[in-house]
Amino acid sequence: MWATTGAVTLVFLVALEIAARRYGLSGPITNQLREVILPPKSGFLLYASMALMMVVLTWRQRLVAAGVAIGIDVAFLVVRWALGVKVTDGHPFGNGALWVILGYAVIAVTRRKGQERVLLLKGVGLGLLLVAGRKAGDTWLFITSNTRPAVLDEYVATADHALGNPSWLAGRMVRATGPIGAHVLDYVYIQLAVAAVVVALYQLRNVAVERRFPRHHLVRTFLAIGLLGPAVYMVFPVVGPVFAYGADGGHWAVANLWPDTPPMNTPHPIPFDEITPRNCMPSLHTAWATAIFIHSRKGPRILRFAGAFWLIATLGATLGFGYHYGVDLIAGVVFALTVEAALRSLERGWDRSGTQLVFHGTAVFAALLVSYRYLPMEMAAHPWVFGPLLILAMSSVVHGYVRTTRRWEPKAVPVRQPEPQPEPV
Repeated sequence: MWATTGAVTLVFLVALEIAARRYGLSGPITNQLREVILPPKSGFLLYASMALMMVVLTWRQRLVAAGVAIGIDVAFLVVRWALGVKVTDGHPFGNGALWVILGYAVIAVTRRKGQERVLLLKGVGLGLLLVAGRKAGDTWLFITSNTRPAVLDEYVATADHALGNPSWLAGRMVRATGPIGAHVLDYVYIQLAVAAVVVALYQLRNVAVERRFPRHHLVRTFLAIGLLGPAVYMVFPVVGPVFAYGADGGHWAVANLWPDTPPMNTPHPIPFDEITPRNCMPSLHTAWATAIFIHSRKGPRILRFAGAFWLIATLGATLGFGYHYGVDLIAGVVFALTVEAALRSLERGWDRSGTQLVFHGTAVFAALLVSYRYLPMEMAAHPWVFGPLLILAMSSVVHGYVRTTRRWEPKAVPVRQPEPQPEPV
């Protein structure tokens, strides 16, 4: 399974590299190799990836690895300072974490044997997969902006009337909170992958002791969402209200309306620039935050609170910054639950309940996309009908997921008490 996953990932990254080169852009493999020397654009993510890799190490090895990573970063800082290199596009740290991950890959091949080698390579692969997923996502977004010259924002914005235009409302609320509220939400929005690593580290905390990985954990869902989601962007390209109806869209925007005046036009595809990603439908930030929330439910209380906070704050950020419409979020929740159900069914073995759940989630997701594209005017004209229907459709998937997965949980069998023996006469 790990070999198949690695092979598929490598083929996918090579395909993205070739596609990016056709548009004059360096692909995910090239961008990752550059970060061995150049200032990385994802310093926090590199250290989070190293933390994932270290779940297979002992505590002594973890302390040594962390010390080496920090030492390498300090050395890079000193050399850049001596050469007068200013870090303007990226983070001043993170190279050390990547060097440690690659170093343990070399150690696994040259110094480990048997099960120890396999386990260490799995840890290295897990860390590199998280970084590769980020790089692949950036390339995907660039490809969407170059291959989809027209966007469908007017359809989605019109359908969003059925929910009361939540992005416009949330945008005014964030603006009213001032810079403090905006900075908190921005940090939550940007560091979503780091939050996922925190939950994943709790799930993988016993790997070094048990010498094996659990069959299902958050990283699998996170990567699957990031792999499948951009394919939907190609089918349903949307840039978001802050670009289509706000100042960030420049002269490509329909009008400067967000977040003050909701639009109401006869929807049609609108041309847009070749820079802005078409990454709204579905909201993958919502999907990832939903996955974090689900996987944090079995953790300690502080982790459960953190998972709930990250979900709520992510929803507020996606709407309040104008990155998504309300209907994007509904599609993102359905998408996340369907992917999670499919992965859990794959892990435990497909049965009738798992198949029905995945089929139901897929059907609801497809119905949402079709309604946004072909029924936006009807949805806007009858919000008291279509608004509850959208919430009901999402709730049906949530209810189906909760009910089905509860059946999958192992049942505690009560210990049978021995019957009292009669006393001898």
